[in-house]
Amino acid sequence: MTNRTFTMIKPDATQNGNTGGILEMINAAGFRIVAMKMTHLSETKAGEFYAVHKERPFFGELVTFMSRGAITAVILEKENAVEDFRKLIGATNPAQAEEGTIRKKYATSIGENAVHGSDSDENAAIEGDFFFSKLEQF
Repeated sequence: MTNRTFTMIKPDATQNGNTGGILEMINAAGFRIVAMKMTHLSETKAGEFYAVHKERPFFGELVTFMSRGAITAVILEKENAVEDFRKLIGATNPAQAEEGTIRKKYATSIGENAVHGSDSDENAAIEGDFFFSKLEQF
């Protein structure tokens, strides 16, 4: 198990001006930011990032959504990072997310759910490396 995870503040949260509030919640939960950048994914890059979902019916819609505006990519560090961050972000459906979670506060729908969070240590490393070189990770 590693002590790092990856998150992405999605275009909906960025466009709604929620990046700062989300980062405040992350900091308040004890995570340390070890890499961060704001960027814009092309449809090609969004498709590469979400390739695991390529055969799913929502893939095209997901790629279009993720490439519609700026995102903030972040690598976080904390003991038990992946599991603790999954708890902090809450359920994919904001209507089912617990009070005090990022998605309960900032997500507007299942599709526009404010943040991505890695689901395993292995995926956290892969996803972090997708956005950041080793020189950009502190």
